[in-house]
Amino acid sequence: MTVEDAQDTPPPAGPPPRLLDLGVRVAGAIVVVVAGVLTGVLELLLATVRVGGQLIGVSVLLVIGANIALSWFAHEAVGRRWAVALPAVPWFALMVVAAIRTNEGDLLLAGDNWVGLAMIVAGAMTFAVMGFRQILAPPPLTLGG
Repeated sequence: MTVEDAQDTPPPAGPPPRLLDLGVRVAGAIVVVVAGVLTGVLELLLATVRVGGQLIGVSVLLVIGANIALSWFAHEAVGRRWAVALPAVPWFALMVVAAIRTNEGDLLLAGDNWVGLAMIVAGAMTFAVMGFRQILAPPPLTLGG
């Protein structure tokens, strides 16, 4: 084998280095946390959407779809079953803050807004179901084991 041949051969395929894998998982975790906050804000903004003077509940559908997607992505990106908590915790914190009246009297989620209440219930149930699915899922199969 000549020097030119040795330079042209690609490095052997194998698992990525541990530090790179950890960096990708941490980046995925950060993306999931930020996405949990952003979807929560978008859902709060859409909780008051009205058509013809009536609340339409578009944020309830959005919260179910977004929380399923966030839970799935969290598990795939981080690779741990507890990763569903990464988008859930900031989302819940945002909903709690939105339901507390400020000193000036401002309130994002009022008790008389059925969409806001349905959104909180649907979001909590979605995260709970996705968390239970991760807990009850069988462990991944390993090759050669």
